[in-house]
Formats: sequence, structure tokens, C-alpha cells
Amino acid sequence: MTHLHTGLSSDTMDKARLELNENPDTLHQDIQQVRDMIVTRPDIGFLRTDDDFILRFLRARKFDQLETFRLLAQYFQFRQQNLDMFQSFKVDDPGIKRALMDGFPGVLETPDQQGRKILILFASNWDQSRNSFTDILRAILLSLEVLIENPELQINGFILIIDWSNFSFKQASKLTPNILKLAIEGLQDSFPARFGGIHFVNQPWYIHAMYTIIKPFLKDKTRKRIFLHGNNLNSLHQLIQPECLPSEFGGTLPPYDMGIWARTLLGPDYNDETEYTLTYDALHVRENCGGGDKEMMKRSQSTAEPGTLRQSDRETSTPLLALD
Repeated sequence: MTHLHTGLSSDTMDKARLELNENPDTLHQDIQQVRDMIVTRPDIGFLRTDDDFILRFLRARKFDQLETFRLLAQYFQFRQQNLDMFQSFKVDDPGIKRALMDGFPGVLETPDQQGRKILILFASNWDQSRNSFTDILRAILLSLEVLIENPELQINGFILIIDWSNFSFKQASKLTPNILKLAIEGLQDSFPARFGGIHFVNQPWYIHAMYTIIKPFLKDKTRKRIFLHGNNLNSLHQLIQPECLPSEFGGTLPPYDMGIWARTLLGPDYNDETEYTLTYDALHVRENCGGGDKEMMKRSQSTAEPGTLRQSDRETSTPLLALD
């Protein structure tokens, strides 16, 4: 075992070997071969090339070295092409801080039955006068940067659940093709994370329409991992056990506290008035996995009954869904 495997359980190491083709005996050679390809792209500034960093890209592409380098190049190219998104890419940025405090994203402390970290988004909580879509995307990417530091998550991956309950047509009309394309590029094409599933619940018809429009931009592998559950939670529970889910999704865990992940990133002295100067790799972020006992922020939705859900400057381009 190399130092790059420090902290990994034997089960996770076996999973990396069987599912990702990871071989401890050739690990440093694999990393160096990816690093050697950097000279082929002098147009890109590769700002980080250490072993730990390249390894997460290898794991995301199952140790296919050409695909790994392509992802590594796209990671930095995306940042070069969207400098405005990453100029103040830290938790003390006002836009990112607001998004985190409003629960974008939520991060469950309990992983799913396969060890995958569960991220949740309650779409109707998007106050468009308070949070731009770009800031929400930045907060999600920043959160993933924190989480992907964990080697276990590099191997096990992530699950994303989006609850569209009470998400209005007016809100949906703000999801323009440009910003949706930006999100796809940032998450699907340019980030070294393994997404085991993206689950839509209680989605209205106009979210189906939106999905139909963006579907051509999704890779086949991504499309196969998007599940549209509607208001039937039984199909969700067939893929994610209720013991891993909060009550909003018919799970056995308590309702999700929207402040948990914000407090984790912003620190133990979190409150609405504090100014923060911590970058995403602050030590306490890696050590503190939960929230405090302080007063909970607003919860997103009420408890759902098992098997059902309740009924209910790139952002200025043509709306995806036009209002009458």
C-alpha cells in the first residue's frame, strides 16, 4: 500500500481495484504518465499536478489515462474560460456564502448503502432575488472540491437528489439554455467526481420539458444515471435505502437541517452576521463532518409520507421556457 492509500478501508481498496482498475503496484507510473501529457497542452495552465490531485482524475475515469488527461485538461480549461466564476472561489465570497446558507447544496451526513455521499437540492428554495444560478453552481462546485479531498468519496462517488416540489413555472423560466449548459460543462465534463445517480422527485411537466431539451448535451452514461421518479418515492427507495434518507424523501432520518453543510464550511463560529475568510481547504472542513447544536436554519419541506411526495452576465439570455 502506498501513502496514497492511507486511510482507505480494505473494502474500499478492493472496490477501487475491481471497479476502477486501480493497481497499487503501478499507481505512481499511472500518475506520471498522465502528468507527462501536460506538455501537449501549452494553452492550458495546469495549476496543480501533484500525485494526490491527479489520482482523483484517474479514479473518475477508471484509470483510462487518455480519458483522465482529457478530464484534467477540461477541469482547468473550464476555469480559464469562466474566470468570473472562480476569481473569488471561497466560502467568504458573498454569493457563495448566501447560496450555502440557503442550502445549495445540502449534504447528508449519512452515505447511501454503497458509501456514496448524498447531495440534495430543494429547488423551490431558490430565491432568484437573492441567489443567482451561477452562485448556486459555484457553491455546488466548491462543496464538491471539499468533498473530493476524501479518497473514499473519490472511489465511492456521489448521489444527487433534486426535489422539485413547489418549483414554479416562473422559477423554471429562469433556467436558460446558457446557464444549464454551463452547469453541464462544470459538473459532467470538467469535474473528477463519480455520480452514481441523479434523482428527480416530484418534477412538474415543465421540468420534463427542460430535461428533454438538455438531454442531447448529456453523455450516454449520464443519461442512464438520471432517474425521474415523479411523486412515487417507492422507486427512489429501490435505489437508495430509506435508512439513508431524511423524512422529506420518505426516509427514516430526521428532516434535513439546511444549516448543517453551511456550518461545516463556514466554521464552528457560524452565524448570519459573521464575515468569513476561510478558503475551501481549511483544516476544520476536513475534520468537521457535521453541524453544531445551534438553532436550525429553515427546513426545506415538510415530512413526506412513504411512497409519495407532495404535489404542489450568462443568465439574461433567452428563457428555456417562455412565460405567456
